[in-house]
Amino acid sequence: MKFLLDSCAASRTLHQALIDLGHDVLSAREGYSHAADETLLALAYVERRVLVTKDKDFGELVFLRRLPHPCIVRLVGLRVTGEVDAMRDLIERHGDAMREGAIVVVTGRRVRIRSARPGERDDG
Repeated sequence: MKFLLDSCAASRTLHQALIDLGHDVLSAREGYSHAADETLLALAYVERRVLVTKDKDFGELVFLRRLPHPCIVRLVGLRVTGEVDAMRDLIERHGDAMREGAIVVVTGRRVRIRSARPGERDDG
């Protein structure tokens, strides 16, 4: 799977963990640190990358402005080790939904998955 880590979610630990799992990882800190959210969303969409962020502004771009999007994973209130564990679990359990462009919100207690298709799924 291919990932784009937003600057706010681009810890070295998470970056390396995804690489160690065999994934293609691009960090916004590498050449895109000042890019607008719209630019990052478009880059992830064109390159078919899962966008990993802590920023809820991407929801506005997708749901209100209806911009095309890849899968977006929003990590909320997790320590770096929790982010790594959450991403590993998401890839293992929900890889198909991620490949289909789901919107995923992960908190310490819950995983919410909104399918790219109509309807909502909640696995928490």
